[in-house]
Amino acid sequence: MAAGYGDLLRTKHATRLLVGTLVGRLPNATAALAVVLFTRAEGGSYALAGALSAVYGVGNALGQPLLGRAVDRHGQPRVMLPAAVLSALAMAVFAVVGLDPLPVAYAAMLAAGLFTPPLEGGLRALWPGVLGREDRVHAAYALDAVAQEVIFSVGPLLVTALVAFWSEAAALLVINAIGVAGALSVVLSPPSRRWRSAPREAHWLGALRSRGLLVLLGTFFFVGVALGSIGVTAVGYADEHGGGMVSSYLLSALGVGALVGGLAYGARPWAGPPERRLRVLVAALALGYLPLVLVPGVVAMTALAGLSGVFLAPALACVFVVVDRHAPRGTVTEAFSWLVTTFVVGNAAGTAAAGPVMELGGVAAGFAVPGAAGLVALAVLLATARFLTGAPGGAPGDPDVSRAENDRNRAVEPGFRAGRQA
Repeated sequence: MAAGYGDLLRTKHATRLLVGTLVGRLPNATAALAVVLFTRAEGGSYALAGALSAVYGVGNALGQPLLGRAVDRHGQPRVMLPAAVLSALAMAVFAVVGLDPLPVAYAAMLAAGLFTPPLEGGLRALWPGVLGREDRVHAAYALDAVAQEVIFSVGPLLVTALVAFWSEAAALLVINAIGVAGALSVVLSPPSRRWRSAPREAHWLGALRSRGLLVLLGTFFFVGVALGSIGVTAVGYADEHGGGMVSSYLLSALGVGALVGGLAYGARPWAGPPERRLRVLVAALALGYLPLVLVPGVVAMTALAGLSGVFLAPALACVFVVVDRHAPRGTVTEAFSWLVTTFVVGNAAGTAAAGPVMELGGVAAGFAVPGAAGLVALAVLLATARFLTGAPGGAPGDPDVSRAENDRNRAVEPGFRAGRQA
């Protein structure tokens, strides 16, 4: 396993792109915590901190697909670097001005979220051209999914350390300066500078005209709901089982499970269509959430949380492949950005839903939300399977007539599209 990933990371530009993207995503991974800490330090309430974080999240959800479409049209450096600078400047305004006047704080949060560069989608668009072979791209997607777990674990620790040794405002400024440096490292790399999207058909829907992509977005909206609800319900479980670090045990176990599952998934080649494999992985993910309703003691619950995360990173790695196969020609970055947005919105919906459910039915009912959301995600995938295998009889040019219609790279490596983009 280690040898395979080592070979991948030794590929020219691969480590720089992966590390640069992770560093560039630090502001997004830490925004919620950093904004809450800064708002409280300025004398604001938790409600105000939550509202400011929500505005940032709305801006991020709107900005990712719009910026992704701009990247597909104009290239990565011309969009991502200015976006990263504008986002960091908006966060700097928030750090300097504080909460008074409040409209400026809200505007700064909206701008910071709106201009967050679509580095995730950009990296996934670059992998095929950098790595070449399909099996190595599969492994890179798995490593990408695992890296997300790492960045969302390390990021908050870095914010906490900056606050402890400096201040809340300094944490905002430093984290966003680091983010700009990461984005700069990516866009100055030769693969990013050379990358060009395939010619695209002018269409106001862009990537969303693909019915296959809509299926994937619907599916992973509910996967996001499951994850968001687990975070809230874990706190409720902790309150009933001694409080303290119990909720962090559960969430850390989920992250470790995802890390182990992702590394194992990406360490071997997989035969057969990824669409079929995705259905199996989402089914396993949904089934993994169901035992959480048993709410046993802390040790057993931590083990169940770890098991529930095992298929998360593999499912994400697989959906990256399927998104690439079904995004209409010339819309790959936008398509990946839509996946990010949908997942984030689903996460927010799960967070909002879990609280009232837990108040009405207790912690067990709260943990029923991820199980139910996982089953709905699977149901969406199964009910719309024909859109992921082609729609016979469709009109010429329909992006869902067949997967081959969308294969931008079939002359090089079937199933991956970026070969003509670099």
